[in-house]
Amino acid sequence: MYSEKVMDHFQNPRNVGEIEDASGVGTVGNAKCGDIMRMYLDIDENGVIQEAKFKTFGCGAAVATSSMATELVKGKTIEEALKVTNKAVMEALDGLPPVKVHCSLLAEEAIHAALWDYAEKNHIKIEGLKKPKNDISEEGEEEVY
Repeated sequence: MYSEKVMDHFQNPRNVGEIEDASGVGTVGNAKCGDIMRMYLDIDENGVIQEAKFKTFGCGAAVATSSMATELVKGKTIEEALKVTNKAVMEALDGLPPVKVHCSLLAEEAIHAALWDYAEKNHIKIEGLKKPKNDISEEGEEEVY
């Protein structure tokens, strides 16, 4: 049912925890399934993500997508991190079962929410970044697939 990569990131999640004085923190959830994901980003003066950590309350797929998402954004510029989509997270994990695709969307939204927080704190506009939804179940399920 789950790929080896999903199981590895669930059983041995990378980057769990908080970043004190994070540049940006984003929290998103899905009221339908109860998953809550909080992402912390440490962004340097050049706009490069030096560190990414997460805390997730949810199923194994939510933990695995959080872990992979932090791995995908570390070392990237803000613009590059903005391009980390739910599809990229799923591909990096070698896929997710259809009923767990929403977890990858949660990871994408958590990245965006943390970047939004960073932009707000620094009074900047990040081109292409839209105000994140706190609850991804607000989006139509058909858009997820």
